[in-house]
Amino acid sequence: MDWGTLLATLSGGVIAISGTVLADHLRHRHESERNSEARRRAVYIEFITAAGVGHARLRQIAQSPEAEADLAAAARAALSEAGISEVRERLFIDATTDIAGAGQAMFERLRVLQRVVGEGARQTSPAFHDAYHPYLDAVWAYRVAVREELEGRSFEPAAFGWEEWDGKDRCVSCRREATATGG
Repeated sequence: MDWGTLLATLSGGVIAISGTVLADHLRHRHESERNSEARRRAVYIEFITAAGVGHARLRQIAQSPEAEADLAAAARAALSEAGISEVRERLFIDATTDIAGAGQAMFERLRVLQRVVGEGARQTSPAFHDAYHPYLDAVWAYRVAVREELEGRSFEPAAFGWEEWDGKDRCVSCRREATATGG
């Protein structure tokens, strides 16, 4: 019996099996990374969508606070009905540290807006705008962070013809107040 032929055959088999196992491992890892990115993208979108729903309801309440029997309860319900707390928990689990931080900052600003609306601030009041514009700035900071992570690209307010993300340059109430105070 020729041991060289047997050894060569066994070596070839080990190499072939190792190559197949390695290829399967790399394919599985690539699929896992792709699934993880898709899951992160989905939760990033869900989070900002839930925040948008809650924000829209808070603005609606602030337009006519007198229409609500219990203003504080209506403001709390605006966020709970939007489901933002549940999505926020998934964001903490699936998001990268940068996105989770930007999301938490946005959530905290939304909660400030919720409290101000719950205390009776009208949409045209300085109290509302003092909470609203930092929230809007945090929304855009979140969007920029997500875009940088997922696409490796960013954008600036100037891309939209704006001066800042917080919207004060486009806000009729803030411009009116600045004109009245000479600012």
